[in-house]
Amino acid sequence: MIVGTAGHVDHGKTSLVKALTGVDTDRLPEEKRRGITLELGFAHLALPSGRTVGVVDVPGHERFVKAMAAGAGGIDVALLVVAADEGVMPQTREHVDICTLLGVRQGVLVVTKADLLPGLGEGWLELLEADLRGLVAGTAFEGAPLVPVSAKTGQGVEGLKATLDGLAAKLPERGALGPLFLPIDRAFTTKGFGCVVTGTLLSGKVNVEDDVALSPGGGTHRVRGLQVHGKAVPQVAAGQRVAVNLAGLETAQVSRGMVLVRPGELLPTRSLDVEVRLLAAAEAPLPKRSRLLVTLGTEQVEAVLQVLDADGLRPGEQGFGQLRLGADVAALPGQRFILRGSRVLPGRAATLGGGRVLAVGAPRRRRGAREKLERLAQATLDDRVPWLLAEAGYAGLTEAELFARASASPKELARALETASARARVLAVDKESRRFLSREVFDALLARALARLDVFHREHPEADGQPREELRQKLGVPHEKTFARVVAALVEAKQAEVFGEVLRLPGRGRAYTEGAAALKSALLDRLDRAGLEPPLLADLARAAGAPEARVEALLNALVAEKVAVRAGDLTFSAKAVQALEEKVVAHLKAHGTLDTQAFKAMTGLTRKFLIPLAEYFDREKVTLRVGEARVLRKKDA
Repeated sequence: MIVGTAGHVDHGKTSLVKALTGVDTDRLPEEKRRGITLELGFAHLALPSGRTVGVVDVPGHERFVKAMAAGAGGIDVALLVVAADEGVMPQTREHVDICTLLGVRQGVLVVTKADLLPGLGEGWLELLEADLRGLVAGTAFEGAPLVPVSAKTGQGVEGLKATLDGLAAKLPERGALGPLFLPIDRAFTTKGFGCVVTGTLLSGKVNVEDDVALSPGGGTHRVRGLQVHGKAVPQVAAGQRVAVNLAGLETAQVSRGMVLVRPGELLPTRSLDVEVRLLAAAEAPLPKRSRLLVTLGTEQVEAVLQVLDADGLRPGEQGFGQLRLGADVAALPGQRFILRGSRVLPGRAATLGGGRVLAVGAPRRRRGAREKLERLAQATLDDRVPWLLAEAGYAGLTEAELFARASASPKELARALETASARARVLAVDKESRRFLSREVFDALLARALARLDVFHREHPEADGQPREELRQKLGVPHEKTFARVVAALVEAKQAEVFGEVLRLPGRGRAYTEGAAALKSALLDRLDRAGLEPPLLADLARAAGAPEARVEALLNALVAEKVAVRAGDLTFSAKAVQALEEKVVAHLKAHGTLDTQAFKAMTGLTRKFLIPLAEYFDREKVTLRVGEARVLRKKDA
């Protein structure tokens, strides 16, 4: 469990943490000089039950809300700190908003400087509590216990520990079986060990010697060591404050906002589908398109929020949108974020709203997308998996890629894929890499393939069919095995047929006009008469009175129909070549070898024709060249 402080500047958050843990979390010289927390501070707290929890002390000053939001992202229980002598202040309200928007699950109202209460007048605590209860109505702090504490005298400290112990026993565990996701809030160098990064592990688990990656940034690094609360451990899991010692990494390469992930699992993105809520305290509606600051994990980045299928959001309203980010970020489906503007809200600083991530790496949304995202927000895993595959399009997703996007354990995902396959909602297109496609997408791909073949036949009536690779590229199918499944499905349904290296519709291909058919017949006749001494392409075209490109296309058709043979730059009559092959085979069976002189004597041909014919017989595995002679291939010997 992670406990975090929240509240206005100088209300005693750091002193409270020191009273609870014995650790002074103000570590920077400027923090010591100014007496306020500027950066996140960390400690650990031993509870009466023996359970040890992490403690995050966050800044309260408005200028440091970025750090506060970064720290609150991993908090399970928030201590809303209010000084007895000052009560609710602007940052108190903003921190309540941030904790609520970030999904903090439990809260405790802590009235600090309780030793001053006797001097503040009778009934002061009751008035303060009433003010606080009004502020937190409808938030994670509603109904939370209120504990007066004095860091100076120790009053209430043990009672607060007992309260935290009770809350810790009730909290459900975080998803240790999900994708690894550790937002980094600090990086430093330790002598003899190298780079160490720290953060609150939001999802997954990691072991010593595991390979991990920084996102965005890339590069794979080995986990040299792990620590929790200052002690070395072999493994850490979601919900813990951890320090990770990484091999082969310089501290200068790391910055807050990066996330530790599994290599290739959660790729950085600049596009997020989101569910978003505007605070009721906002002074004006949020327009359909707004440029805002987004705090996501430990990163803060400029972004454009596009509200989908609505003119905007009114104060207190919830809707759906897409965030187009100004820089690459790593994000986890279900992760919470904060939206901040440039203007300060009265009594609340600049936090405007926030929400949760629905999908990562989303395509640009068009009209009608709101309904789609609304279904996703409420979808079970059985519905979410086909949805994600449909969004992935022709590329589909591997099971590993789905795991990073589906917010489920491997066991739950495998069951959902099995169910979706049984219901014909998804299709495994590559069993080796475990790649899946939405059945809806696959069926649409089949229809497009048939339409493309029809267009090809109409544009190229004399062709046997469309080359497979050309069709794959025209369709935009990135994976060969996916395309192979498309071809197999079309052939099995007798909607298409394979002819050599081309694909065609049944009964289509090789359709000639009367003039083309006559020219093709004339070319074949000329080749048959020429025998083993055919004319060059230019000579054939000149004699036929047709363009070379046209004659070449018809010669290709004759070769495809196996009535002509291509050898080098020449096209021979297939009958003439077949007769020569029989002579060559007979000679080799009788004499064992055939050299160039014997071949010339047999045919009476010049080298212009001998060489391409000899190479043709080698290519067709009739002969095998050994030195300057040919021998019969073993299959014909």
